[in-house]
Amino acid sequence: MRRQMGFGTIAIVAGLGGLLFGYDTGVISGALLYIRESFSLSGAMQGVVVAVTLAGAALGAAFAGALADALGRRIVLLFTGLVFVAGALLCAAAWSLPALIAGRLVVGLAIGVASMLTPLYLSEIAPPEKRGAIVTINQLFITIGAFLSYVLDYAMTFLAHGGGGHDVVWRAMLGLAAIPGAALLIGMALLPESPRWLLAHQQEEKAKDALTRLRPGRDSGEEFAALRQDIAEADKQRAPFSRLFAAGARLPVMIGVGLAIFQQITGINTVIYFAPTIFKDSGMTGSAGAILVTAGIGLINVILTIIAMRLLDHAGRRALLLVGLVGMFVSLLGISACFAIGLHAGGGHLVAVLVILLIAAYVSFFAIGLGPVFWLLIAEIFPLAIRGRGMSLATIANWGFNMLVSLTFLDLLKGIGQSATFLVYAVLTGAAFLFTYKLVPETKGRSLEEIEAQMRG
Repeated sequence: MRRQMGFGTIAIVAGLGGLLFGYDTGVISGALLYIRESFSLSGAMQGVVVAVTLAGAALGAAFAGALADALGRRIVLLFTGLVFVAGALLCAAAWSLPALIAGRLVVGLAIGVASMLTPLYLSEIAPPEKRGAIVTINQLFITIGAFLSYVLDYAMTFLAHGGGGHDVVWRAMLGLAAIPGAALLIGMALLPESPRWLLAHQQEEKAKDALTRLRPGRDSGEEFAALRQDIAEADKQRAPFSRLFAAGARLPVMIGVGLAIFQQITGINTVIYFAPTIFKDSGMTGSAGAILVTAGIGLINVILTIIAMRLLDHAGRRALLLVGLVGMFVSLLGISACFAIGLHAGGGHLVAVLVILLIAAYVSFFAIGLGPVFWLLIAEIFPLAIRGRGMSLATIANWGFNMLVSLTFLDLLKGIGQSATFLVYAVLTGAAFLFTYKLVPETKGRSLEEIEAQMRG
């Protein structure tokens, strides 16, 4: 008989998919400081090293749903861990820039699949009374992964100072990314398949066994009957992709895709990917110091995400989103002003300190608003018949614009300067506030059916 386990253990293991996303997103920010030295990379090519992973992620997200429907959530997540390990090791062993880019592409494919399937798998195996927090748990693991990568980046700088050389440092940074991939591979081998997927594929006995493993010590018969009814209802309402553009679906699609785009074009991943570079440009000396400050900001992101988990069902989604956007807007204006002062008046150390504080504030407001709320809202606003397709479309848009921002950021810095670049992000954040104020409803305390009726108007 297979060992039963609590949902907390299961959530931690499955949440490793979010950890992959966060770890790789964070580790490249420190590794770029050394990769650009090894390969003499221009700003544009640094953007390519980052963006190729995002292109792979968009591609992985596009196919993740179909693969998971055909093969099962668990087996695809397990295979994703294997692909991530292979990509990380290819990056570590890269003998040329094209080989490094190929490795980053493979890693991106794994991240894209994990970003789609981790919240899906968690939501399908969670007890009904805990399902509302699942998406935010995934976001928490993303922030933890990023923080751990920053700590590793900082530790690796001592290897550089000890004579390890640029090549050794960035290869170690990217190669150690295989560890969370291996953890996901091993962990998913121990978990059951989604009972919902098993029932949808007429494997009733296996579904009962999986649900029993997921609900140790309690009678799961009533939940199993409800699950079977839900699947029958979903089969009746299954809709083609074209349904996304029907009259009743236009508003949720507009909100979901709009928030996906704004989450990226307001500049959050310029901080995640290029924070050490930004800090050095602001006047901070030394790569180690820049990476250490980035790690501190990563820890702030983790703490504020935990706080957001407690606030979402009390303060509400819309309220947190609006407050977060106002805070991001003010922080970005401040960053722009600091760079302008540093450029024209020689701000020196004071400017560097102010930029650090303002970026910390910017990340904090993102962590309580646009960060977790976007992922939660796209799980709530789409009608049942198009929920999977709607979430897929929003996720692809999110990764696509993530890639656009990462490709253009360093060129924007070079072309119009730091101050003007962050002013552009501030203006876009203002537009995101207006979009949210006009279109995004409050969904706190409402059933999915009530939200669907509200979306229809």
